[in-house]
Amino acid sequence: MQIIAKKQTTYKFNNRYILGISFISALGGYLFGFDFAVISGALPFLRTAFHLSSWWEGFLTGSLALGCIAGCLLAGKLADRYGRRPGLMIAAAIFAFSSIGMAFAPGLAFFVIMRFCAGVGVGMASMLSPLYIAEISPAHMRGRNVAINQLTIVTGILITNLVNYLLSDMHEAWRWMFGLGVVPSLLFLLGVFFLPESPRWLISMGKQAKAISILTKIGSAEFAQTSVTAIGQSHQKTGQSSFSAVFSKSVRPAVIVGVTLAVFQQLCGINVVFNYTSTIFKSVGANLDHQLLETVAIGVVNLLFTLIAMWQVDKLGRRPLMLAGSIGLALSYIVLAALLKYQAPAIWISAFVLLPIALYATSLAPVTWVLISEIFPNNVRSAASSVAIVSLWIAYFILVFTFPILVEHLGTYGPFFLYAGICFMGYLFVKSRVKETKGQTLEQLEHNFTGH
Repeated sequence: MQIIAKKQTTYKFNNRYILGISFISALGGYLFGFDFAVISGALPFLRTAFHLSSWWEGFLTGSLALGCIAGCLLAGKLADRYGRRPGLMIAAAIFAFSSIGMAFAPGLAFFVIMRFCAGVGVGMASMLSPLYIAEISPAHMRGRNVAINQLTIVTGILITNLVNYLLSDMHEAWRWMFGLGVVPSLLFLLGVFFLPESPRWLISMGKQAKAISILTKIGSAEFAQTSVTAIGQSHQKTGQSSFSAVFSKSVRPAVIVGVTLAVFQQLCGINVVFNYTSTIFKSVGANLDHQLLETVAIGVVNLLFTLIAMWQVDKLGRRPLMLAGSIGLALSYIVLAALLKYQAPAIWISAFVLLPIALYATSLAPVTWVLISEIFPNNVRSAASSVAIVSLWIAYFILVFTFPILVEHLGTYGPFFLYAGICFMGYLFVKSRVKETKGQTLEQLEHNFTGH
C-alpha cells in the first residue's frame, strides 16, 4: 500500500493489486510481440516453402497488419458496448485459433488468411490492453503501468526469437514456430477471467456502485469517490461516445496528435529491423545461423532498454524521451545506411542495428502507446484509440509491404535514408505539437488537450 499526497489530499493505493491486473491485461502485448517476431525467424523457411517473390514476401508479412486494422475497429465497438474485459477474451480466443491454423496451413493462401485472423486478435489486444491499463491506473503510475504493455511485447519478441533459434534445425520448423502461439494465448484467456471491468466504462454505463467497488480495491474510499465524481462530470460535459464525436472540433487536436504519433511510430522504420533481420544481414554475407542469432540479440537489447523506459517515463516525462528517440534514430539510420552501402563487416552492422533498437525501446515504442491511451476524452477514448491504432497498423502494413520492394530497387541500404528523413520530421512534430502528460489524471489531460 502506497500513500500519495496531491493538492492537500492524501490517497492510499494498493500497488500490488494495480500491478497485478496491469500485468494480466498486458499479456495481450505478449501476443503482439509473438506474432511480430515469429515472422522474422520463419521468413527464411517460408521463402522456400511458398516460393515467395518480393511482392508476396511483403504481403505475407503485412497481412498481419490488415487483420490488426479490422481487429481495432471491432475492438472499439465491443469495448463501448460490452466493456473492455469481453474484448480481451475474444482477442485471446481468436489468436489461439489462428496459431493452430498457421501451423497446419496447407498452402500460401490459407496461411495468409490465418495470419490475417491472427492480426484481428493482435489488433484487438493492441488497442484494449493499454486502454484498460490507463483506465484503471492512478495518474502517478499510469505511464509506467501502460509501459508494462510494451514490456510484455518485447518479452514476447525475445522469447519468440530464442524459440525460433532453437527450432531452426527441425523439419518444417516454421510450423512449430507459429503453432506454439497457442500457449500464450490460452494463458492470456485464463488470466482475463480474473480482471475487473474498467471503472470508467462502468460509470459510462451508469453502474456507479460496481465502479466504486473496484476503485476502492485500487485506492482509498476517498480516492474512489473523488474519481467517480470527476469521471461523471467528464461524461456530462462531453456527451455520448460515437465515431463522429472523435472528429468534432474540440477533440480534433488530440486526434491529430494521436494519429500522427501512431503513424510515426511505424514509418520511423524500426520494424523492418525486427521483421527483416535476415534480409539485412544476408545482404552483408551472414549465414542463416548468424541471422537468427542477431534476432536474439535484438530481443535482449529491446527488453533491457524497455525496462529503462519504464523506469524513466514517469520521471523524465513523455516528451523528452520522444524528442531524444526521434533525433537519435535519424542519425543512427544514416550511419547504418552508409555501412550497408559499403558492405561493412557484420559486427559493425550489428552495432548500428542494435543502437536504433535501444533508442526506439526507450522512446517511441512505449511512449507512443502511453500517449495514445491517455490524451483522449473519457467518452470517446475507445473510439479515438481505435482511429489512432488503425492508423498505426495501416502505417505498419505500408512499411513492411514496401521494404522488400524498395530493397529490390534501391539496395538494402536505400530505405534507411528515407526512414532517417521521416524521423527528423517526427522530431519537429513532437517539438511543436506534443504536450507533456506525466502526473496528470485523465480528466486533467482531457481539459489540456480539448479545452473541456
